[in-house]
Amino acid sequence: MAPSVEEDWSDSDEELGSEVETSVLLGIPDGPITSVNELADAAVSRIGGHSVRVAFLPANEPPISSSQCKICSFPMELLVQMWCPFENSPMDRALYVWGCANPGCQRKNGSVRAWRGLRFNEKYAAELEAKTARKRAQEETKRQAEQAKQASKTNPFSLQMSSNPNNPFGLGTQIFGNSPSPVSGANSSINDMEKDYSSEDEESETESTNSEQSLLTAMTNTTLSESAWTAAPAYSPPLYLSTTSEYLPPQPKPKIPSSAAVSEPAAEGGKDISWAFEPYENSLEVDQVFERFTKRVGYEGEQCIRYELHGTPLPFSSDKIFESLFPIPSSDPLPVTKPDFKVILPQKRTYSPTSGMLLPCPSCRGKRIFECQLMPNLINILRDVEGKTTKKLTDEERRAAVQKNLKGGFEKGMEWGTCMIFSCENDCRIDLDGKEVKDVWREELVLVQWDV
Repeated sequence: MAPSVEEDWSDSDEELGSEVETSVLLGIPDGPITSVNELADAAVSRIGGHSVRVAFLPANEPPISSSQCKICSFPMELLVQMWCPFENSPMDRALYVWGCANPGCQRKNGSVRAWRGLRFNEKYAAELEAKTARKRAQEETKRQAEQAKQASKTNPFSLQMSSNPNNPFGLGTQIFGNSPSPVSGANSSINDMEKDYSSEDEESETESTNSEQSLLTAMTNTTLSESAWTAAPAYSPPLYLSTTSEYLPPQPKPKIPSSAAVSEPAAEGGKDISWAFEPYENSLEVDQVFERFTKRVGYEGEQCIRYELHGTPLPFSSDKIFESLFPIPSSDPLPVTKPDFKVILPQKRTYSPTSGMLLPCPSCRGKRIFECQLMPNLINILRDVEGKTTKKLTDEERRAAVQKNLKGGFEKGMEWGTCMIFSCENDCRIDLDGKEVKDVWREELVLVQWDV
């Protein structure tokens, strides 16, 4: 729930603290990739580069048509490749995004495309299944112990009815036919199991690490074969895509009466999520959406990617996509008679994950969720890569370049403001026959907001 009071912000220096961490991960460039093994490793996230066969997760090479622009039909350059498995999923997962730099294809749907590659990890799947079984066994043991404890408290005759003086379960245990055991024994058993689970979890983590290393080793040792992908256009050399948390200045506290009740959004993992609930006001004078975008991005102008699975996209401008994702909330009709006169507050918009633009997954009909978005600075980085620019920009030069792009200073080539990627919530791996498969190559939904 958004804060109930959002007007009259205080600018007192005493109320401003250190920066707060949000739930957004920022992708930033981190130097060229020179290792041959890492270039062939799908688990190495990158900006640009060739989409060679061994960098794809599916065992069977995807068709080159996956990268073709839907406008000009020519293969597009790989913009980013991200290693982003879903939590507690047995599937290795990577996201691939291509973009067309042909001027005639700009501002048209289909000039930016995103695909996800999945590969079933048998070893990790077995570990997940064993971990789930251990967790269920632990929960069942605790449940039984709790039931026995409650039976002991509610049955006043348990001590007299029990043939074992050390048995607290008494009549309740005899009725259900469970063999009695001393409390101390039960407690020690639970403690022993918890220790066993702890040690098994540590072993599982070690096995998972070993499994991952084995997977990556096998991938990097794969021999390159002749493929249409090797001749595809590319931004070279590719750059490492590193991630960092987003930090923002804390929102000033509003000046409100001490007796007023303010509902704050719940924190997740100690991270500030109030920005996600901040509504957008309607204005005919200023594009507040664009103003907020530039302000938010300005805190870290080097960001190329914003990643927040199940999160809220950061809209670039007040276009049709914004109108759909952030609809005007319903309100009472305006009164038409003087006695019914009342003040109508400005309507504010919040993100609607059920937007009509978010078409369901064509494979499983699951809903689409926001996963990440490409930022304007990615165009700068790719242009520098294409022009072999290696100069390290100062903070002032970087901010100036970002502001230039945000204000419509794009040169010939890609012109988008941001590309939002919405993925299947189920991360499905169902084929046309309704069966689960081990290798998946599926296109995800991309919504592009173009330059203002």
